[in-house]
Amino acid sequence: MDSPMAPARLRVGIISAGRVGTALGEAFAAVGHHVESVHASSPQSAARAADRLPFAKVRELADVVADSQLIVIAVPDTELADVVRDIADRVKPGVIVTHTAGSHGVGILEPIAESGGIVLATHPAMTFVDSPEDTARLTTACFGVTAADEVGDAIAMALVLELGATPIRIAETSRGLYHAALAHGSNNLNALITDAVTALRAAIGGPAGDAADSATVDGGGFGLAEQLLAPLVTASLENVLAQGRSALTGPVARGDVGTVARHLAELSDVHEGIARGYRVLAGRAAAQHDADPALRQLLEAQP
Repeated sequence: MDSPMAPARLRVGIISAGRVGTALGEAFAAVGHHVESVHASSPQSAARAADRLPFAKVRELADVVADSQLIVIAVPDTELADVVRDIADRVKPGVIVTHTAGSHGVGILEPIAESGGIVLATHPAMTFVDSPEDTARLTTACFGVTAADEVGDAIAMALVLELGATPIRIAETSRGLYHAALAHGSNNLNALITDAVTALRAAIGGPAGDAADSATVDGGGFGLAEQLLAPLVTASLENVLAQGRSALTGPVARGDVGTVARHLAELSDVHEGIARGYRVLAGRAAAQHDADPALRQLLEAQP
């Protein structure tokens, strides 16, 4: 039985045992909520639920909705409207329904609100890799929170704080921009690092392109590009988050036109797409720092 001094423990139902839903199910269970049911739409998600949410029964969608006091809809943004339509008439008044889609607020949950549900949008600003580490990372994550009213806002804040995470209010009208900014900073970082690793592998391998023959302490070349890049990228990320754009170093910060021109030529030899990405991002950095006009002209010129 719950202590009279403890927050109310809720029966939680998870809709979709994907990476996000499973991590949230583990997180809610860890703080004492009763994660009793989960909907899994594929054999893979059912296996994930059995492995990481063994205390929850895999059930049909209608049963999850009927037996839950807190429903977490953790489906992709493109599937959310369909799920809302399927469950709206089944949600009992007073049941809390939250979704994890970054690009939507609570407007998409209006059919559920009309049925008396308390609707929230609680998006974890975190990348998920399908491992228990996802759940641990939630405790240091921020959640973009949107609610329909003060009651919903208070509930959303309490739920996120209870997980150990940090809630940040996002206006309904700003959810699209919020999601675009996160995608630009995280998803596009993946493309940037992938390109940098590709170019480094070409540099390490030399003209023959064989990185395994490169001179290293242990004589091996596997993962050498990633090993070389990791400390620099990690420090750069930490510096810009702490100091803003003033943390920029390198040829653009120095206004070194000659070096940037050579970079573009060398990267083009590896892949024109990598050079094009360098040109765009270096051009943004040059504009942000009001760089020398000659440098900006070089970066803004059509290749």
